[in-house]
Parts: sequence; structure tokens; C-alpha cells
Amino acid sequence: MRLVMNRPVEQMERPYSRRWWALLVLCLSLLIIVMANTALTVAAPDMTADLGLSSADLQWVIDGYTVPYAALMLLLGAIGDKYSRRGALVLGLVVFGGGAVSGWLADSATAVIAARAVMGVGAALIMPATLSLLAATFPRAERAKAITLWTATAGLAIAAGPLVAGALLEDHGWSSTFLINVPVAALAIVGAFVLVPPSKAGHQDRVDYVGGLLSVVWIGALVYMIIEGPHFGWGVKATGAAVLAGLGLIAFVLWEMRHPRPVLDVRRFTARRFAGSNLAVALFFLAVFGAFYYLTQHLQFVLGHDALDTGLRMLPLAGAVFVGSALTGYLTPRVGMKWTVTAGMVGGTVALALLTRVDAGSTYGDFVAPLIVLGLAIGLALSPCTDAIMGSFPESELGVGGAVNDTSLELGGSLGIAILGSLLGTSYSDHLADATHGSKLPASALATAQDSVGAGYAVAQGIGEKARQLAGQAAQTTDPQQAAQLKAQAQQLGDGARQMADAVGASFSDAVAHTSLVGAIVLGAGTLLVAALLPRKAKPESAAPAAGQPQEERESVGAS
Repeated sequence: MRLVMNRPVEQMERPYSRRWWALLVLCLSLLIIVMANTALTVAAPDMTADLGLSSADLQWVIDGYTVPYAALMLLLGAIGDKYSRRGALVLGLVVFGGGAVSGWLADSATAVIAARAVMGVGAALIMPATLSLLAATFPRAERAKAITLWTATAGLAIAAGPLVAGALLEDHGWSSTFLINVPVAALAIVGAFVLVPPSKAGHQDRVDYVGGLLSVVWIGALVYMIIEGPHFGWGVKATGAAVLAGLGLIAFVLWEMRHPRPVLDVRRFTARRFAGSNLAVALFFLAVFGAFYYLTQHLQFVLGHDALDTGLRMLPLAGAVFVGSALTGYLTPRVGMKWTVTAGMVGGTVALALLTRVDAGSTYGDFVAPLIVLGLAIGLALSPCTDAIMGSFPESELGVGGAVNDTSLELGGSLGIAILGSLLGTSYSDHLADATHGSKLPASALATAQDSVGAGYAVAQGIGEKARQLAGQAAQTTDPQQAAQLKAQAQQLGDGARQMADAVGASFSDAVAHTSLVGAIVLGAGTLLVAALLPRKAKPESAAPAAGQPQEERESVGAS
């Protein structure tokens, strides 16, 4: 047995015997790039305290990963198709690991943001490569099952990120959440050479670099606008990004429609199956990432669970994803993707609707059912969509197909965090302002508390600490009158601290309920649209030929 797998799949007489081991390597690569985002939600409080991050700093620590990740996937997927999909995977893992080491060594907001951006570039190489290698390695009859396991891994990573980060934060600092990626990336690199067959497109045409760069411009500007506008206001930066995104998209579409072999044949979006699948992925992750954003905050801040406990309490979501994935593997061949995808999106809508019942008295038990329903919905909806998107591309464009799927996912997730996150912040601020109206607390403290739920509890904690200091002084003073005054002040501040903490928790719970209602309405409306777009037939459509490619042409997957 060769130490390095150098034989392409299409040169084998039979299906590659170690293809399921190869899938394990691809899923491991996917796991770390998804966990890189979800783990950060748990590590963010420690990072903020240690580095003194402002709210804007923290936002860009999170989204510094997202912008290059979303913007570069289409171009890098096309380059991987032409030169080497496995090479793109390995290079991505090297870049991602290097960014993780930089994040571990970072000692400032700028350094962490830069490290996250480097990791985003690595992720943009890895993500489409995992799907294109999966599709190239597995025969068509097994591809849907393999994609189901790939999707289940993505769902697992959403829940596993907080768990792994929480376990690390028990004994280590926030930087350990970066360093843990390095040995996993190294293991995946070794596994890629040993287990994953090389693959690239059979044709030798030049990459459409102009179209690829235009995609970088409009997608990058769009994601920047999504982040900047809702969080920091619609000033010059956000407005300029919106204009650039619009002009870039128009230029991209016009160029791609005229190019003989475009980086992405935009005519594919006229196919109902393809358009409906991409819309379903985007809408679903809008709901999932938005809900995940505020659920982890509620578990940590309002219910008072530490990082590890928060991760453990997200496990019902991960388990339900695997159950849903098993169901879709059984149901889709029998009833068709239209029904499983629609059922999954209905399930996601129900999960968000259940979260509208959250209030100040809610306990973790009130979140279990929504988490399970959401996990089942992820498993049901996403695998058929990913399979349909990949099945719409010829073998020569599998990297582009993976990039399209992943870009829809990332755009949806960015929209979810930006739109639902912004709505959550506004709703929390409004509810807290109403709850503290007429309070005798300083206006500056009330304004600070309205910034975020974490800031609200920090204000309450500061007031409580001041009350304890006054109580200590009262116990030490020998003047009865002064002691009585200090005790009265301490009592007043203590009551104020408790009232502030109660108001913060109640306001955030109300904001979660309000935001979930909006999310349920958006996803519910999207479900109707997706159901109208998806065709009834159960069999997947054959891959559409690329522009300028004869229908009868069937390009093989060549060696790297």
C-alpha cells in the first residue's frame, strides 16, 4: 500500500475502497472551520476582558473571519478545480493552521482580527474543496449518503464548538481555542495525502479570473455591508459597500453571461431546483446562526451557565442533527427532496416559534424542545439541498459547485447574525429602557447597560460590588450615625443591583422572544417560496453543462 495516494478515482476499475476513510478526513477539515466560529461565541467574554475589546472590536474579531471566507470561495473553488482540489484542501489547512497559531500568539485586537482573517482565507480554500473531493471520490449512487454525513458534521460542529471551547476555558485561556485547531489541521493534512485521491477538472481552459475577481468584490462588499450597516449604522462605509456590491453584482452577471467558460454560469439560477436549493440553504442558516447567536448568550448571561455547561447544553441540537440526517437519507429517495426540505424548513419555523415563549422565568428545560426540533430540521433540509446543488454541476466544476453551496450558507449565516442580532440588540435596549424608567441609577450606567446583555450584567455587578464595599465600611466605622448612613446607602445600592440584574434578564428574554417571532415569520415565508420553487420529482436533475460545453460532453476528473 502506497504511503501517499496518487491514483485518481477515474483510473480505478472499482469504487475507491477507502472512500469512507477519505470522507472522514474531509469531515474533519469541515469540522474545524465551522467550529472556528461557534467556539468563539463562548470564548468572546474572556477575550474581551483580557484584551479590553470594544463592542466594535469584538464584532470584527468575529466577522474578520467571515468576509474573506465568503468572498473568496467562488474564485478559489474554480482554481482548485483547474489545478488540484486536494492541493487546495492541503494549502487551506496550512493557511488555516498558520492563522490559528497567530491567533494564539495575538496580544491585541488588531492582531486577533488579522489572525481571524487569515483563518478565513484558509477556510475559503478548505470548504469548497471538501465538497468537490467528496463528489469526485464517491460514485453517484453513494454521493447523497456521503453528503448527508458531511452535512451532519456541519451540524455537529455548530454544537461542538461551544463544548470544546468551554472545556478548554476550564483550565486555559481564550487563546487555547485557537491553538486546538493546529494539531487537528496537521492530522487532516496527513490524512489528505494518505487517504484522499487527487482530483482536478479534465479540461485545461484558463480560469475566468475576471469573473472570479468580480465575485470577490461584490460578495465581499455585500458581506461587509451586512455586518457594518446593522451594527454600526448606515454611514458612508455601509452605504459605499452597498453601492459597490450592487455594481459589482451587475458587472459579474453581465461578464459571466458573455464569457465562453464563466467561473459560474449564472443561467443555472433559472433552474427551479438549483435556485430553490440555494434559497433554502441561505434562509435556513439565516435562522440557525441568528438563533445560535442569542441562545448561547441567554444560556451564559441570563441562566448563568459557564462556558463548558453552555456547550453541554447545546448537545441536544447535535444529536438531533444526526437523527434528522438519518431520516433524510431514508425519506428523500422515497418522497423526493421537495418534501424533506419543506419539512425541515417547517421544523425550523416551529423551533423559532417555540422560542417566542421565552420569558424571565424560563429555565434550560424550555430550550430543550426548540433545540431538538431545530437539530432535526437541519438534518432534514440541508443534505438534499447540498446534493441538488452539487448535482447541478458537471465533474469539471465540482469546486465551483461546492463554493456556491457554501457561499449561500455563509451569506445566510451573516444575514442571520446581522439582522436578527441587530433586532435583538434594539429590542433588548428598548425593553431595558422601559424597565429602568424612573430609576435613580446614574444615566451613564443605564446607557452602558443598554449596550448589550453582558454590559447590563457588568453594570449590575459593579453596583453590587459598590454596595458590598459600603457595607464593609459600615461594619468597620465606630460612628453609629455614619454606620447607619453607610448601611442605608449599601442597602439602596444592593436593591438597585438586584433590580438592574432582574431587568437585564427580563429584557433580554423578551428580546429573544421578539427576535424569534421575526425569525419564524421570515423562515415561514421563505418556506412557502422554496416549496413553490422546488419541483415535485424525486430524482435529481442531471448536471447542466457549462456555458459553451456541449450537452453530450462528460468531462472526467483528472489527476492532480
